Amino acid sequence: MLSAYAWEVCVTGQAVVGVDIGTSSTKGVLVGLDGTVHAHAVREHAVERPYPGHVEMDARIWWEELVDITRELLAAGAEGMDVAAIGVSGMGPCLLLADSAGDPLRPAILYGVDTRATDQIARIEAELGADEVMARGHARLSSQAIGPKLAWLAEHEPAVVEQAAYAFGANSWLAWKLTGSWLQDHHSASQWWPLYDVDRGAWHEPWVELVCPGVPLPPLAWPGDVAGTLSAPAAAATGLRAGIPVILGTIDAWSEAVSVGAQRPGDLMLMYGSTMFLIATVSSPVTSPALWGTVGAFPGTFSLAGGMATSGAITSWLRDLFGAPGYTTLLDEADAAGIGAHGLAMLPYFAGERTPIQDPDARGVVAGLTLAHNRGDLYRAALEATAFGVRHNIEAMTAAGARFDRIVAVGGGVQGGLWTQIVSDVTGLTQVIPSQTVGASLGAAYLAAAAIADVDIDTWNPPAGIREPDPAATALYDEAYAWYRALYPATRDLAHALAERQRGAPGSETASRPGSLST
Repeated sequence: MLSAYAWEVCVTGQAVVGVDIGTSSTKGVLVGLDGTVHAHAVREHAVERPYPGHVEMDARIWWEELVDITRELLAAGAEGMDVAAIGVSGMGPCLLLADSAGDPLRPAILYGVDTRATDQIARIEAELGADEVMARGHARLSSQAIGPKLAWLAEHEPAVVEQAAYAFGANSWLAWKLTGSWLQDHHSASQWWPLYDVDRGAWHEPWVELVCPGVPLPPLAWPGDVAGTLSAPAAAATGLRAGIPVILGTIDAWSEAVSVGAQRPGDLMLMYGSTMFLIATVSSPVTSPALWGTVGAFPGTFSLAGGMATSGAITSWLRDLFGAPGYTTLLDEADAAGIGAHGLAMLPYFAGERTPIQDPDARGVVAGLTLAHNRGDLYRAALEATAFGVRHNIEAMTAAGARFDRIVAVGGGVQGGLWTQIVSDVTGLTQVIPSQTVGASLGAAYLAAAAIADVDIDTWNPPAGIREPDPAATALYDEAYAWYRALYPATRDLAHALAERQRGAPGSETASRPGSLST
C-alpha cells in the first residue's frame, strides 16, 4: 500500500464499497470487513457502436452510475454501517482523453472489442519490429492494445489529442473524480502495448514519444494502492464520508480474479460475462503470440491472459432477437436441445475475435441451419461456441507453458449452471464455483478492505462447489470441437471480404468521423 496513508479501523460496524464499470452494466457492493455482502446495486447501460469496428462509451455515464449506486448502497446497507473505504475497477484497457479539468474530450474507446486501429497496429509493428514489441511487452499488438488507438486518434482526431491534458482508463478516471489524483495502475498500463516495459515495470518513454507524442501518461501505482482520499465535492455527490481512502483498483477481469483468490501461480480464472476472459497466473513472464502477457494485480506476479470478443453478448443479442424471453426460459430450452444443438456449429466471432486467433475481421457464422431448428438450438449453439473458444484459448496457454492447478469460474454467466457445465464438458476440466460470483465489484471492495484492515479473500469468498466434466459428454464434444476448429479457416476469406464491405470503402465517413461528445 502507499506508505503515505494509514488508518486504524475496527472490523465491527465497518464496511467498504466496491464499484465496477462493466461493458453492459455498472455494479456495486457494500461489504463488511468480515466479508459479508450487505447490499448490491446495478445500473445497466449500453456501449455505442457508431461504425463497424468502433466501440465507445460516454464516460460521464460511469460517474453518474457510480454516484447513483453508492447512494443506493448506503440506503440499503445495514443500519449503522460505516463505510471506511471505496475501491473502483472497470472494463479495460480503455482509453479516455480528458482536458485540463479532467472532463472527457470524446467518448472513451473501449478495449479489444474496438478494432478501428488495424492500420496503426501494422504500421507500429513495422516501425518498432514485431519481435522487439513482443520482447518488451510480452504480447503482439492487437485490438486490445491502447498504443495503436492513441495513434489512431492522433491521425484522425488531432484536435482532441492536442487538447488532451490527461489519459485515463475507466478505473483511473473514477479515482480521479473521487480524489483529484491522477494515477494508472501497473496492470492496466501493461495492456497499453507497446508503451509499457513489463520487465522494468515502467513506461518505455522512447516508444511513448514515437507512438503518441505530446500525450501525457500518468504516474504508476499498484491496483491495491490508495489513490488518495475522498474529496469534499465527491463526498457530497456520493453520500460517503469525506477523507476516506479511495483504492485505485484495476481492469475488471483482474479484479474478478482478486474476488475469487485466483492470484497464485497455477490458478486459472474463467470470467463468464459479456466477453469471456481467461487469466492464468504464472510465476514469471510468459510470452505467446496468440495471447497477452501482462504483469499481475500484485507486485511480483505475472499473467498470461486470453479474451474472447463476445460470449454473453451473443446470448443477450439472441434474447433480444427472440423478443426478450427470460434467460431461465432460454437456458431450459438450450438444455433440452442437448449436446450438439441438433447439428449446429457456430463461430462466436460476432465482434471479430481477440485470442487466440487475433482477427478483428473474423465474423460470426452459424452452420447447419434447417427449418427444423428452434431458438433453443441456437442458444445452445452459442453456449457451446463460447465453450469451444475457451478450449482453444486453454490449449494455447498450455502450449505457451502455463500450468493449471485450479480453475475458478466467476461472473454472471455462472448462474444457472448449464453454461459452466458445457465448458467443463468441452474442456474436460473441473471448475471451482465460489460462494460469491458478484465479480469485479467484490474484487474492488476486497482491495479497499485490504488497504485498511487484515482481511483474507479465502475467508471472504470460500468455494461453494465444483463443476465436474461428464466423460461421455467430453467424448461427444471432441468431434464437435474438431468441426469448430475447421469452420474458421473454411470461412475466413469470405468473412474478411464481408468485414471490408461493412467498413465501407477507404476514405468513407468512417475514417473522418468526428469524436466530440456532442456528435
